[in-house]
Amino acid sequence: MKILKIDHIGVAVSSMDEGKKFWNEILGLDFSGEETVAEQKVKTGFFPVGASEVELLESTSPDGPVAKYIEKKGTGVQHIAFVVEDVAAALEELKAKGVPLIDQAPRRGAGGKQIAFLHPKATGGVLVELCQGGSH
Repeated sequence: MKILKIDHIGVAVSSMDEGKKFWNEILGLDFSGEETVAEQKVKTGFFPVGASEVELLESTSPDGPVAKYIEKKGTGVQHIAFVVEDVAAALEELKAKGVPLIDQAPRRGAGGKQIAFLHPKATGGVLVELCQGGSH
């Protein structure tokens, strides 16, 4: 598996509008738009920073993964995402190494990316996302 770059840092927020105030109005980062990913019960918003982005994550449902995260840990950094050449191949490599995975196969994420998450048990408590392709 070859990691190409940090794609984005995901930040869980209770309100996209409140989150935008800090990242846009205070830090001056340009907001590149929102997207709802219904199957993940999340609304995303992106702020490009060089070759990476900050991704705000607002739950669209009380039983969504971001809502559950906020309930357990509060708002803040939720995950770090790395671009890889081939998410499916990376998952197979990690499975062969005995790494616990949340996703056994890639799924669709924001911007049409193929994504998969590694279990925080395997990463020292950090939720890690692997991604490939897409527009963000």
